[in-house]
Amino acid sequence: MEDRAKYVLIGLFTFAVVAAAFGFIYWLHNTSGSKETANYRVIFDGSVSGLRVGGPVMFNGIRIGQVTDMGLTDDPSQVAAVITINKDTPIRTDTRVSLEYAGLTGIASVSLRGNNSKAPALVGKAGVLPTLSADPNSGTDMSTAVRETLGRADAVIAENQESLRNTIKNLETFTAALARNGEKIDRLVDSSMQAVGSVNELAVSLKKDTSELAASLDKRTAEITEGVNTLTGTATKHIEIVGNDIHRTVVHIDKVAGNIDKSVSDLAKNPQRFIFGGSSK
Repeated sequence: MEDRAKYVLIGLFTFAVVAAAFGFIYWLHNTSGSKETANYRVIFDGSVSGLRVGGPVMFNGIRIGQVTDMGLTDDPSQVAAVITINKDTPIRTDTRVSLEYAGLTGIASVSLRGNNSKAPALVGKAGVLPTLSADPNSGTDMSTAVRETLGRADAVIAENQESLRNTIKNLETFTAALARNGEKIDRLVDSSMQAVGSVNELAVSLKKDTSELAASLDKRTAEITEGVNTLTGTATKHIEIVGNDIHRTVVHIDKVAGNIDKSVSDLAKNPQRFIFGGSSK
């Protein structure tokens, strides 16, 4: 049952993804279709290899539409294509048309270029789309574009031939050195791995020792604190006892001093009594 539920969830997820993709495509199509467009007919002399329905149409490097139809004309040497582009594109009687290829991919696009802004706008006749004629040789076979691209690449290689040769030699030297020192490199890698392992073991040992040292310090600190508290309590108690003794001594001294003062006073009043004894009267 669990496997079946899992498959059901996977199926629902896949269906949701596909539905979302179709919804996005539909939205994109409707959004692009909501813009006002205009159709033009383009005549090419010769092959248009690489150009397909749906191919891009560019104006001064900016995409403005796409190819919506392709077919042959009454002249077997010509190909007619219908392009649908933004209506506000300034297509004039002197607008130039050509094919452009994207490197070695073989994908072609219709390229439009504007010239004179004062040239009249291109309009069609009744029942006929406005027609543009591509520049001669604009429909050059894709193989020509490939040859041109390869020619440019060959020129770059030729200009950097010495650098490429030195690079290849350096690579060969480096590869040969690796081959000669293969065992040393293996031992170096093994030593590095062992060193990493030793470092890990050292880190674990240090962590353990640090934990034990911290625990010992905590214990010793607690013992010292307890000893200090005990010593403080004992000292406080002895200080209180000594203070009480001092207080009693001071009180006794006060009494003795009082008696001495009284005796001195009596002596001053009646010295005969103090010397010969008898009544003070």
